[in-house]
Amino acid sequence: MNALERSYAAAERVTADWAKSFYFASRFLPVPKKRAIFALYDFCRHADNLVDDRGDRPVDDVRAEIEALDTEVRAIHAGRAPSDPRWLALHDTLSRYDVPLEPLTDLLVGVAIDLEPVEFEDFTTLHQYCHYVAGGVGLMLGPVLGAPPRHFRDPGIGLGVAMQLTNVLRDIGEDLDRDRVYLPREELARFGLSRADLERRVMTPELTRFMIFQVDRARRYFRNADPVVGLFPRDGSRLTVRLLQQTYAGILDVIEAQGYDVFRQRAFTTTRRKMAILARAVWYERFVAVPVPSERSA
Repeated sequence: MNALERSYAAAERVTADWAKSFYFASRFLPVPKKRAIFALYDFCRHADNLVDDRGDRPVDDVRAEIEALDTEVRAIHAGRAPSDPRWLALHDTLSRYDVPLEPLTDLLVGVAIDLEPVEFEDFTTLHQYCHYVAGGVGLMLGPVLGAPPRHFRDPGIGLGVAMQLTNVLRDIGEDLDRDRVYLPREELARFGLSRADLERRVMTPELTRFMIFQVDRARRYFRNADPVVGLFPRDGSRLTVRLLQQTYAGILDVIEAQGYDVFRQRAFTTTRRKMAILARAVWYERFVAVPVPSERSA
């Protein structure tokens, strides 16, 4: 196995270990596309782990690593060979697919936000964060999976934002442990809540109403992103995107089924539920026509 193949193999292992829903959905892709999204995920995961796994290292040291990664990915995107063989798969992917630079560097801006304690004042700030760390991922995957860029940008970003809003709701307790409150302070106050109420980790009528509002909005983002599915070819790419959409949206169903109590246990889509989603998605692909935006709608 040469260095490039080792890099792709390592990227696949990272994806399988860290992103089980993403890895599950990818199994239906042609091999070149599958390898490419593993390479992109490996970059995203590495950037995220620089912050989340920093331990006791000084913030300035981690910030310098993020800046170095920014320099590296800009060079790779410009066509230069990577200085670290880990990124050979990323270099190969960017040479094969027209992935824009913007979402790669925006991701690094987003993860750097988490180097400091997080408290967002309003939904505009939360939405911008979601755009950086997840909406841009959609912009990375679109060219690889074959979506026409003329129509893809807004629904692609919207799907990424929906997925990140779901992460925020699922991980409220874990984020509190990291001194991060992504839920907008303005919206908490509207429901008669504060950070202290979250810290108590006890479901009250006010917190339940707040969570219902948040789940409903995340679902609305998933619905608004529906047009993105029809943009992909039927080579497994459309099925993969549908699975990602429905598997993540299924986490919201689990949160609801748990009485919106995300502190008692972590909400996740079980293997059995994923198989049911898969069966429904395959049926939909075979028997239901998916509308594709016309050129006039651009």
